[in-house]
Amino acid sequence: MQNLKPIKRSPFRIYLGKKYYRMKRYKEWIFSNKNFALGKEENVLKYKVYGHKSILLRELKDVDMWLQHNKIKNLNIATQMLNKVIILPGETFSYWRLIGKPTRRKGYEEGMVLHYGKATTGIGGGLCQLSNLIYWMTLHTPLTVTERYRHSYDVFPDSNRNQPFGSGATCAYNYLDLQIKNETNRTFQLVLYLTDTHLVGEWRSDIPSIRTYEVYEADHRISLEYWGGYVRHNRIHRKIFNRENVVIDDEFVTENHAIMMYEPLLAQPIEE
Repeated sequence: MQNLKPIKRSPFRIYLGKKYYRMKRYKEWIFSNKNFALGKEENVLKYKVYGHKSILLRELKDVDMWLQHNKIKNLNIATQMLNKVIILPGETFSYWRLIGKPTRRKGYEEGMVLHYGKATTGIGGGLCQLSNLIYWMTLHTPLTVTERYRHSYDVFPDSNRNQPFGSGATCAYNYLDLQIKNETNRTFQLVLYLTDTHLVGEWRSDIPSIRTYEVYEADHRISLEYWGGYVRHNRIHRKIFNRENVVIDDEFVTENHAIMMYEPLLAQPIEE
């Protein structure tokens, strides 16, 4: 089991850390032997593998709604960079390599970002909603997630949550990336767009699927830590079904541990 505790780092340490890990990522993009997916196909591939949508405007405690509206502008720019990207067999999708650095010059605006468990603002804020969506959809496909970072803090209560806790992927340019490899013999395409109310995504393919997936959580619990705070834990699994809807496998996906930034409900199990 992983014991978490809030970490306090100086602004200088955070600045140097970002510089180091960003340079490390640039080096990987240039010198890695990974074959990164860069191409697009304007024609949508025939077969839908999985689709999902998430609501754009949510009322969050202590978060101004103008940040939510700016988030929509940021998502609109980022989705255009990723929409209709093709992942050929053997290629790796890199979230940040395709989107690039969010800047004002590109049209990005101040949005909400989570920084060490607190809601603050930053250029391009809100793009985690997009990485969350892509990760969740990918868990329902045969694509392989090769790099994903979990949220270290559980900032908001489970109001209207319809997915398991910890089933998203946090992102920060460019060192917290989401990378997905196509280890199949099929071509996949990511389709993304915004409606008036939702961010919508689909994974599509040139060959119909013979498997379906059900993602679920196990061993969800909340522990009271020695330093006085609460930490939330769970594991994410997925069941794999064949064409006859018979379970043929039950895979462990990942585990999550997050420091809670709000008081847990009394009904939640507490580990002393």
